[in-house]
Amino acid sequence: MGSAAIILFSGGIDSTTTLAIAIHEGHAPVALSFDYGQRHRYELIAAEKTLRQFPGCKHVVFQLDLTQMGGSALTGAIDVPKMRPLEDSTIPITYVPGRNLIFLSVAAALGETLEACDLYFGANVLDYSGYPDCRPAFIESVERTLNLGTRAGVGGKQFRIHAPLLQLTKAQIIRKGIELGVDYSSTHSCYDPDPGGLACGQCDSCRIRRKGFEEAGVPDPTRYLSR
Repeated sequence: MGSAAIILFSGGIDSTTTLAIAIHEGHAPVALSFDYGQRHRYELIAAEKTLRQFPGCKHVVFQLDLTQMGGSALTGAIDVPKMRPLEDSTIPITYVPGRNLIFLSVAAALGETLEACDLYFGANVLDYSGYPDCRPAFIESVERTLNLGTRAGVGGKQFRIHAPLLQLTKAQIIRKGIELGVDYSSTHSCYDPDPGGLACGQCDSCRIRRKGFEEAGVPDPTRYLSR
């Protein structure tokens, strides 16, 4: 296997497919997950289960308390929206202030220590464009900043942020993962699961996930509280 690469890994469809792509492209993957005070902390359990299908993949779980900032239904005492129109592209209350900026900065810092300048990020702008930190302009800007503000960057080892899913629909992402042999049965997407990790079926993420499987023509392995 080739050079090391850092993959932002939540244990969901997008990050799991991105991990499979990084491996397919010849990298030795380091999956980077964050325990940041998220209400859907079950995703960390799902991440551990999902990584079992990728032998040899190193897993780093970074502790980070974003509840101190609040301002999001994922980190504060705010209800997760249910049954929102999927075509609504306004920034939802599930947006976590600065999350992807922080995550990519940590990924770069870890990458410097591991000599891994390839950073893989499962951002997507087609199926869910409400988040400002998933746009191409954001990714390009962060990449430039990382190369200006790190020893690796100024020393000639340029960071590159790979976002292979950026212009794919959820159905296309799922088909790509199936093509690469991904098993999605242990992945988790729900923003408001029950204590046992059962998906609510009504939050934006659940509905986009279910729609993706339907449009891909692939059986959805997810157990939902509500259809």
